[in-house]
Amino acid sequence: MKTSIDLNYSMPAEWEPHSAIWLAWPYDEDTFPGRVEKAEAIFIEIIKAVHLNEQVELLVLNEEMKDRAAGLISKSGADPSKMNFHITDYADVWLRDTGPIFVKNSSGKTVITKWTFNSWGNKFPELLIDGEIPEKISKWKLYPLVHSDLVLEGGAIEINGQGVCLTTEQCLLNENRNPGKTKEEIEQFLQNHLGIRKTIWLKEGLTNDHTDGHIDELARFVTPNKIVCAFEENKEDENYYILFKNYRRLTEATGINGESFEIIKLPMPHMNYDDSSKAPVSYTNFYIGNEVVLAAIFKDKNDAAALEILEKCFPDRKVIGIDCSDIIYGGGAVHCITQQEPL
Repeated sequence: MKTSIDLNYSMPAEWEPHSAIWLAWPYDEDTFPGRVEKAEAIFIEIIKAVHLNEQVELLVLNEEMKDRAAGLISKSGADPSKMNFHITDYADVWLRDTGPIFVKNSSGKTVITKWTFNSWGNKFPELLIDGEIPEKISKWKLYPLVHSDLVLEGGAIEINGQGVCLTTEQCLLNENRNPGKTKEEIEQFLQNHLGIRKTIWLKEGLTNDHTDGHIDELARFVTPNKIVCAFEENKEDENYYILFKNYRRLTEATGINGESFEIIKLPMPHMNYDDSSKAPVSYTNFYIGNEVVLAAIFKDKNDAAALEILEKCFPDRKVIGIDCSDIIYGGGAVHCITQQEPL
């Protein structure tokens, strides 16, 4: 079911009430080499943490995978009957980027926005089939579907629920995404589909981030006027100047009415892959649930400090550390594999 743009859509902030969390069960050895079972265990942790407070909508490939997932979930002490399983073809687990972005229309009804997915700048053509996921969810949920020809992944934008968006030039202005489009043209798309009235552009993202600078590895709103920002203290680190420039730009940024934001530094974790290359890890890649915050941690000395900062940012939610040192081999963490559906 398709609908036309009415210019009155708005995207709720992630901390606003959810009706569901969307996930896709991990299975691909190419994504998680030698780590599929560890990835399954992380998904179970996530499901167990959120399933009592928001519906779990879980994609699985077939009945065999459904039975396996349900069995592992049940064994963990969670209740599979509180979850909906959707049997469908899909390539990978990154629903933040391949799933729909849910918005509300002028009547307060949920609408699905489907953006053009080109596998992060045409890097992984085998994953292009996941661009069909928003249509599938639209049919399952009977939500209207709005198409946009702008190339955009959900992890590339961060919104405060009051018309302000954070993103990066490296991603949305990249020649592998939207060649020829200006900032003003992209901002018009964001306004039309998400209700964004002001976009704050950071420069670039983490070293070795194949998403080309997704904002959910850099800076996140925790209230409409408060932003946590990844910040590297070590001047010898490859990410130091990248993150310093982003931090400085945020401190200079203002909201719709000219107000400044409170910027809170989050320390950086440090991790190398098995081949010794630098992994694109960050504590900003957390998921804000109805009653919990699922925080990515990486067996790093800064894990505890990051969790403490997030606990102060979310006094009414329980902050739960989720060890993402195995799923980062697929290129993402907690926020990347989740997508919230607003109430």
